[in-house]
Amino acid sequence: MDDIRFKIAEAARMAGVSPSTLRLWETQELIEPIRTQSGQRLYDRALVERLKTIAWLRSERGLNPAAIRQSLRDEDAADEAGFPEGEADGGSEPAEMPVGLKIRRLRRDAGKTLEAVAQATGVSVSQLSTFERTSQGLSFTALHGVAAFLGTTLASLSGQEQGQGGESLIRDGKWPTWPTTTSGVKVQVLAEGRNQMECNRFQLAPGASSEGAYQHEGEEFIHVLSGSLEIILDGDRFFELHAGDSFYFESRRPHSWHNSFDGETVLLWINTPATF
Repeated sequence: MDDIRFKIAEAARMAGVSPSTLRLWETQELIEPIRTQSGQRLYDRALVERLKTIAWLRSERGLNPAAIRQSLRDEDAADEAGFPEGEADGGSEPAEMPVGLKIRRLRRDAGKTLEAVAQATGVSVSQLSTFERTSQGLSFTALHGVAAFLGTTLASLSGQEQGQGGESLIRDGKWPTWPTTTSGVKVQVLAEGRNQMECNRFQLAPGASSEGAYQHEGEEFIHVLSGSLEIILDGDRFFELHAGDSFYFESRRPHSWHNSFDGETVLLWINTPATF
């Protein structure tokens, strides 16, 4: 068990506030530090994460102490409630559950701390903590890495794999859309269910990108419906795709991409097997 304890100055620095602010939060009943026999305040990793949450609620959402206390109580209640019946044993989660909450529950179910996930994926603890609360703040590549580390895929997190597959009819313009977690990237589902192929329609705003390279098992096919896409394989092979172009490659090769068009780019993107 992690028994590391931080003094108030260290905890304040990690939370991005001053020690006097931590003392104030204590009087406001937002945090209760560990006390030594001599009365010294100490903070374990869980308390430091709570401090970061309080700081975020205060600075980003502008909540007052009463609203922060309520938000913390709601979060604690959600954690204590656990998975709905059938989900903790490996059943599927409801598609409408926020992606950040899915990540948190997968992480805790796996017995992993934020620090462990951060060390394994290269994503900072603060980014992970923010994403678990808000479902925002991770790049496409970072989210892919976190999902892979926790034994899942972006398609599964999006709810795309709900159902058994086999047949899927989606009418024009009625495509289910993945929860938006990355600015400028909209992923629409073209075939629902647990299929061998993940068939998606990508809409990329100008400048949208993967923000880094990622890789996984399988093979991929891209067809550009409109706009332009630059895709980079192995870090040094550059391909510029335009409307009407198609591209095929092995997913295990590190790949990154960005919209190189001055407007929206729309792609047909297929992965097989379902490892994306």
